[in-house]
Amino acid sequence: MLSKRAKYAIKTILFLQDHPELVPASAKLISERETIPYKFLENILRDLKTHQLVKSVRGAEGGYALAKDPSMISIAQVMRAMDGPIALIPCISERFYESCPECTDEETCRIRKLFAEVRSEMVPILERPITTLAKSK
Repeated sequence: MLSKRAKYAIKTILFLQDHPELVPASAKLISERETIPYKFLENILRDLKTHQLVKSVRGAEGGYALAKDPSMISIAQVMRAMDGPIALIPCISERFYESCPECTDEETCRIRKLFAEVRSEMVPILERPITTLAKSK
């Protein structure tokens, strides 16, 4: 399941993309507009900044903006920044591989094969730029 942290981070990135007229946007504004608890959002913004997905602008008119063109940001990047690997089980993760302690043979593990297939279908969709997500009406 998508964590609340990742969901709020995605909402934040989409808000910054969809409202260039409000950028740089304060954490307070984003919190109010996207109904994200303010303190929680502050932590999320710090992590998004650490992963170079957003940047902060100082000053009276400061706030947050995307750190790069939206066409260069994917949902997968945001999810990894918040939660780490996207793989549903550790033995299929390409970037954070770990063997499953109870598994005796990865080559014949039917669970691994199933979730490897799920991952191979899911990740390319999540790797699309956020600009491909349609705005809700």
